[in-house]
Amino acid sequence: MKLGLQLGYWGADPIPNAPELIAAAEECGFDAVFTAESWGSDAYTPLAWWGAATSRIRLGTAVAQLSARPPTSLAMHALTLDHLSGGRHIIGLGVSGPQVVEGWYGQPFAKPLARTREYVQVVRDVLARTDKVTNAGPHYPLPYPADAPGATGLGKPLKPITHPLRADIPIWLGAEGPKNVAQTAEIADGWLAIFFSLGLAEQYNAWLDEGFARPGARRSREDFEVAATVQVVITDDVASAVDRYRPSTALYVGGMGAREKNFHAELYKRMGYGDAVDEIMHLFLSGKKLEAIAAVPDELVRETMLVGTADEVRAQIKEWEAAGVTMLMVTARDVETIRELATLV
Repeated sequence: MKLGLQLGYWGADPIPNAPELIAAAEECGFDAVFTAESWGSDAYTPLAWWGAATSRIRLGTAVAQLSARPPTSLAMHALTLDHLSGGRHIIGLGVSGPQVVEGWYGQPFAKPLARTREYVQVVRDVLARTDKVTNAGPHYPLPYPADAPGATGLGKPLKPITHPLRADIPIWLGAEGPKNVAQTAEIADGWLAIFFSLGLAEQYNAWLDEGFARPGARRSREDFEVAATVQVVITDDVASAVDRYRPSTALYVGGMGAREKNFHAELYKRMGYGDAVDEIMHLFLSGKKLEAIAAVPDELVRETMLVGTADEVRAQIKEWEAAGVTMLMVTARDVETIRELATLV
């Protein structure tokens, strides 16, 4: 089991002690540090800025949103950071959701599976640099078709001026549903599991195995990484730890999406919390956020976190490892927790 430090995206302000956290993680043997983006801070700038002070730890995005930049632009970011870090970059990608894609980026959300497959292929073609990059589309046509709206007809195929340090930078994909997870196992090098649950481990592994079995799959179980974002709290006071994460659980279940489409809510329903999810969503979307938080059951919070004494957490880590998780992406925000976690793995 590896450890990753998940810094996520910023709230109203930057994470004040991020350099200290990253330094501690590298010192304690963490494998990677990750940043994310939603509709505020971007994923790549903090990773490059803070990562400049590191020398060993891998630098990943978890996740960079597909709609935030064309695949050729993402590949430019990736090959640049990979050079600057000496080959330590992990490309973590995700489609986000329709509210963000259409509301923030002003792009259609339709066909996320097909868009992901095409996006990943273009990124790989840029990094391979074996020929000028072309793509027939339909989502990311290169060059832009001469008969398309607004076209000048002057576009021409190109390949990157800069030679990538690595032609095959690892690409990990965020995925929650069965088709998306299976496709991730087929076309990617790792899976970013935002809400991993032991209760669904057998189901997750079946979806992954479906992808591994497809013709042309890049990886097998033996060389594929499963990185699970998780809150790890070492404490004797489990109730207080659960209360600390109840608000964020309510936000993702109730507010990170619409009533008609919320991937996180659908995932928790698969875990068996359908009635609770419906109530939380109804309250949250009605503006009753405090009531929504109060409606989150303890067991729903604990489903995706590791909490208890050091010995209890160590035992829980072993269970997650046995279920197929290869990296815990922890959301620690203090140096003491990072150092304590390192002693458990």
